Amino acid sequence: MSLTSCKPATDTTDIKPVVITQAVKYDTDDPAIWVNKTDPAKSLIIGTDKDADGALYVFDLQGKIIEDKVVRGLKRPNNVDLAYGLMLNGKPTDIAITTERITHKLRIYSLPDMKPVDKGGIDMFVGENGYEYRDLMGISIYTAKDGKMYAIVGRKNGPKTGGYIWQYLLGDDGTGNVKATLVRKFGEYSGKKEIESIAVDNELGYIYYSDEQVGVRQYYADPEKGDKQLSMFGTTGFAADHEGISIYKLTDSTGYILVSDQGANRFQIFSREGTKQKPFEHKLVKVANVAARESDGSDVVNVPLNDTFKHGLFVVMSTDKTFHYYRWEDIAGKDLKVK
Repeated sequence: MSLTSCKPATDTTDIKPVVITQAVKYDTDDPAIWVNKTDPAKSLIIGTDKDADGALYVFDLQGKIIEDKVVRGLKRPNNVDLAYGLMLNGKPTDIAITTERITHKLRIYSLPDMKPVDKGGIDMFVGENGYEYRDLMGISIYTAKDGKMYAIVGRKNGPKTGGYIWQYLLGDDGTGNVKATLVRKFGEYSGKKEIESIAVDNELGYIYYSDEQVGVRQYYADPEKGDKQLSMFGTTGFAADHEGISIYKLTDSTGYILVSDQGANRFQIFSREGTKQKPFEHKLVKVANVAARESDGSDVVNVPLNDTFKHGLFVVMSTDKTFHYYRWEDIAGKDLKVK
């Protein structure tokens, strides 16, 4: 199937995971994949357990919980993302960031040791007083080509006219901990439900987020490029909520955007690239039914990790308190390309 085909392919049977993780205590919500660049087989999955007595769980590629890395005592951690090489204490440091909804704070941990580097948390949406305007939800990290790193942060509720999403520049506070400086407020909101899932395409410089029950909105990630919405796609054919967004990269500019169609237990997969005439057009190229139930969050990488995941790994949250691991080639089938 070509990307210009009129009718997207559909897997009529559920694609099965090759690994299902051990269960968390309360409620899985969102995963992130940390690739161990020196030994990919020792890569990690970090996943949220969304409860007032919540946690960040850490799993190996076999789905086993690594107990000595689990961060407990978090106040409803919602989404999680990670990035490579933030300069702390003069050293490039990989970090995982989760949104702690009840305290209105970002919580940040160094990888792979999962040690806090946030002095107990960083306050978000300071000064906001609307109902649920400070209740953190989505998080994604944008690493610009100049090395600057930004947290893109969402919340349970916000204004409809722009400014639902806030963008913070991350840096060292002088003590080896992370500080966050507000640089931008942007992003439209339909008011229909909420905005949770946020994803960033570092190479192309775009931010995507799911306006649930409406579609996926696209903006520039560089705050200097302005706050104009570039596109909105996935506006038809979703059973209920638009949820987790993941980007599988074939090259620096091509690949696929996977969006959870939560109510239908499937992912709608769009072209990452547009055309020369329509650079922000993302065509639906496949619908993939999965065994995971009512998935909120997901993540995907395109690198070989071990003998099981030779072409990348797609991790999906499921409502049975687990995360499901899929081989990319199983998601791709005969319809999509494999790196």
